[in-house]
Amino acid sequence: MLQLSNTVSNHQLAIFSNELTGELKNILNYWLNHTVDDVNGGFWGKINHDNQVTPGAPKGSVLNARILWSFSAAYNQNPDEAYLQAAKRAYDYVKAHFVDDEFGGVYWSVDYKGNMLDTKKQVYANAFTIYALSEYYIASKSERVKAEAIGLYHLLINKSYDKDKTGYLEAFTRDWQPLGDLRLSAKDANEKKTMNTHLHILEAYTNLYRIWPDGGLKQQIETLINNFFDHFIDAGTGHLVLFFDEDWNRRSETISYGHDIEATWLLLEAAEVIGNQEMIGKVSSTCIAIAEATVQGLDEDGGLWYEYEPADDHLIKEKHWWVQAEAMVGFYNAWQVSGNDKYFDLALKNWAFIKDRILDKQHGEWVWGVRADGSIMPGEDKAGLWKCPYHNSRACIEIIKRIGPIN
Repeated sequence: MLQLSNTVSNHQLAIFSNELTGELKNILNYWLNHTVDDVNGGFWGKINHDNQVTPGAPKGSVLNARILWSFSAAYNQNPDEAYLQAAKRAYDYVKAHFVDDEFGGVYWSVDYKGNMLDTKKQVYANAFTIYALSEYYIASKSERVKAEAIGLYHLLINKSYDKDKTGYLEAFTRDWQPLGDLRLSAKDANEKKTMNTHLHILEAYTNLYRIWPDGGLKQQIETLINNFFDHFIDAGTGHLVLFFDEDWNRRSETISYGHDIEATWLLLEAAEVIGNQEMIGKVSSTCIAIAEATVQGLDEDGGLWYEYEPADDHLIKEKHWWVQAEAMVGFYNAWQVSGNDKYFDLALKNWAFIKDRILDKQHGEWVWGVRADGSIMPGEDKAGLWKCPYHNSRACIEIIKRIGPIN
């Protein structure tokens, strides 16, 4: 991927990279210093904005997989032994408490002592486990870890993949039977195929392909990319469609600006990793169209709003931490693809907003989000089932990697 612009200076890039390098260290130090559960093992399930632990909170498979990925990826970029040890701690806990040795896959949650709690098999959580195991394999060089990632991939193909219509079904009971409530969270539609899960299956398979360039896996990645072109990307608006039924009938109109911009760079990454030149060209042009559609959700301060409901013209005026992290990477990616400095400026302006409003300079890490008046959204987690080090550490790692060494 070439940086086509001649007007962005090395000095600007160096400052950006140096600031993100510092912030990545801050994020990881927070998780090392505040989230390790020395009482029950692993990591605490819930910490509030003021860094107060809820000792009896459940522990989620998504949180733990994302911790595993974050410290593995950080170690792979900067081999600090503390990062590898944190990754090992996360891996050991996932292996001991979340992996279902009887039916396969990982549970949605365990209680604070590590006992089974919600045993459903959410495909989203299993995808994140593949993603994390693939990254941990690079750090640990353990063939067992690689085999576990491949085994989970085969399990999803066997249990979740729709061989007739393509795509992946959303969730199952512990023993992989049909489930009535398929939702990831209470705000989601109860539908069988979702954009969010497919996006993160694609991300997981892309990372797995890096360590296991299997022909069948490559075909699955190509099919997933085509699912986005055929179903998830609304060619008329440039936004993503979030929910479908089993037959690919559209079931939502909600616009999620964070998912829009996140998809731009994950789709291109997938096409590049498998080396499909035709798809790289097609995704490159499409990701610019999606990025341009995402611009509609930007506020004047550089922050990206959460969601928009076209039916009643309702904009949810919240700026969540993960949406900002994805905006920073997505607009940087759009600049690299197009050479249009507008997108670089948007990435920098978003980073300025993050520094001003999202970084918690008192307690550490990033706040969950802010409201339209700039006030912090009350009652939200600093660490929890959804609040993890993944989006923000990944944004830092990704842009640092893309900038690379500067002469």
